Amino acid sequence: MPPRARRLVASIGVLAFLAFWVWGAVTLSTRLPDNFLIELLFYALAGTCWGLPLIPLLKWAERG
Repeated sequence: MPPRARRLVASIGVLAFLAFWVWGAVTLSTRLPDNFLIELLFYALAGTCWGLPLIPLLKWAERG
């Protein structure tokens, strides 16, 4: 597969994954207890950990 096509597939994959990730974070946030520190920790983790599952996809897209 040409590099441009791989990047296109990866871009669509990232957008689809992020849409699912945001939906999941919003859905889970409604089940959290009403505590500021728990919500802060949840949103901090949800906001930073989204990149970890995407690393293999991005490596694949940049493979030569």
